[in-house]
Amino acid sequence: MKSTGQYPRVADESLVGTYPALARAGGGFVWDAVLEYRVWCHPLEGAPHGEVHGDYFRAFSTYEDALAFAVRTEGAEVPLALVLQEEYINEPAPQQYVHVRERRITEWPVKILNRPRRTPRTIPDFLASRQTRMT
Repeated sequence: MKSTGQYPRVADESLVGTYPALARAGGGFVWDAVLEYRVWCHPLEGAPHGEVHGDYFRAFSTYEDALAFAVRTEGAEVPLALVLQEEYINEPAPQQYVHVRERRITEWPVKILNRPRRTPRTIPDFLASRQTRMT
């Protein structure tokens, strides 16, 4: 996954635009792959009407293309990243962390991609550092 700018390109460009509109929202602290960059458009706020009635999104393979579209399109939101998490960290209560070994797709604010991409040690190291602080 190479980057052409500040944020990484998507894992598979041929799949951009094929993912369901509904995705989980939220963190999980780490990510495995960027699937697409999305710009949500709102016709009631001036966005052109799409093929379906109501809000819709356009999908892009780079953040830069998504941002350029968002800037020139009235009624468009800032880009979001659709990310794949093979495993993630759940925080069911403040400072209570759980390692979840379950695949999920979620939408993130793009700036969260500055968090680490998951490696085999990312989550265990994160949890160990929290345990050390609590004892």
